[in-house]
Amino acid sequence: MGGIVKLMKRNILGIIPARFGSSRFEGKPLVDIHGKPMIQWVYEASCKALDSVVVATDDRRIESVVKSFGGRVVMTSKDHINGTSRCVEALEKFELEEETIFSAVINIQGDEPMIEPEVLRALKKSLDSESVDLATLVSEVTDSQDLFNEGEAFVTLDNKANALYFSRSVIPFVRNVPKEEWINHHLFYKHLGMYAYSREGLYQFSKLLPSSLELAESLEQNRWLEAGFKIQCAIVKSESIPVDTPQDLERVLAVWKKVY
Repeated sequence: MGGIVKLMKRNILGIIPARFGSSRFEGKPLVDIHGKPMIQWVYEASCKALDSVVVATDDRRIESVVKSFGGRVVMTSKDHINGTSRCVEALEKFELEEETIFSAVINIQGDEPMIEPEVLRALKKSLDSESVDLATLVSEVTDSQDLFNEGEAFVTLDNKANALYFSRSVIPFVRNVPKEEWINHHLFYKHLGMYAYSREGLYQFSKLLPSSLELAESLEQNRWLEAGFKIQCAIVKSESIPVDTPQDLERVLAVWKKVY
């Protein structure tokens, strides 16, 4: 990378992977939400928390829309099997464009139009410790209905807020208590799909082979845990609704109806 001339400590790049194809909601980055495409809402919120943000996409339609609202975007391969590998390619391309080496990356979900800048700032703060190579966001479950939501992923933590395990099942299991009452007997955390990597952590993660727990749960963060590494969890309050389906979009529109 001979053309790169600048190096800044904890110079963080926010990368928003955005795919047009989706089995449950094709084209969702471009759906209109109160006059803006969803990807624009995510991009603008991210720019309030981070100095450098770029959208990584494999679709020219998304590229065109991002450029139309003044956003930065890089084209990446269609062959990536997950957002982590797409982030590596985006990082390398953007570094060449900017002639800058970034010391850390925050992987921001492109389907979180309600993401709050302060939540991203909390994730950014996790990188203050040089011992942290991978961090993510979790929030306390306050509504028992979340325990029945098959779209949620749950996590258990140690006493230093490091992740013990991620699961699509509600964990832990509360024995001898009806599930409707579990929330009254234990503190549950759900995972918010945002990640912060040190530069070294991102490259190390991308080189790990898929693990058995990752494949079983379809949660790639378990690959890192199964390899013996730690994931620091920032506990935040968030009312964000990820848009995985058209029904999720209706929920977002309903929540924001009074505002817009």
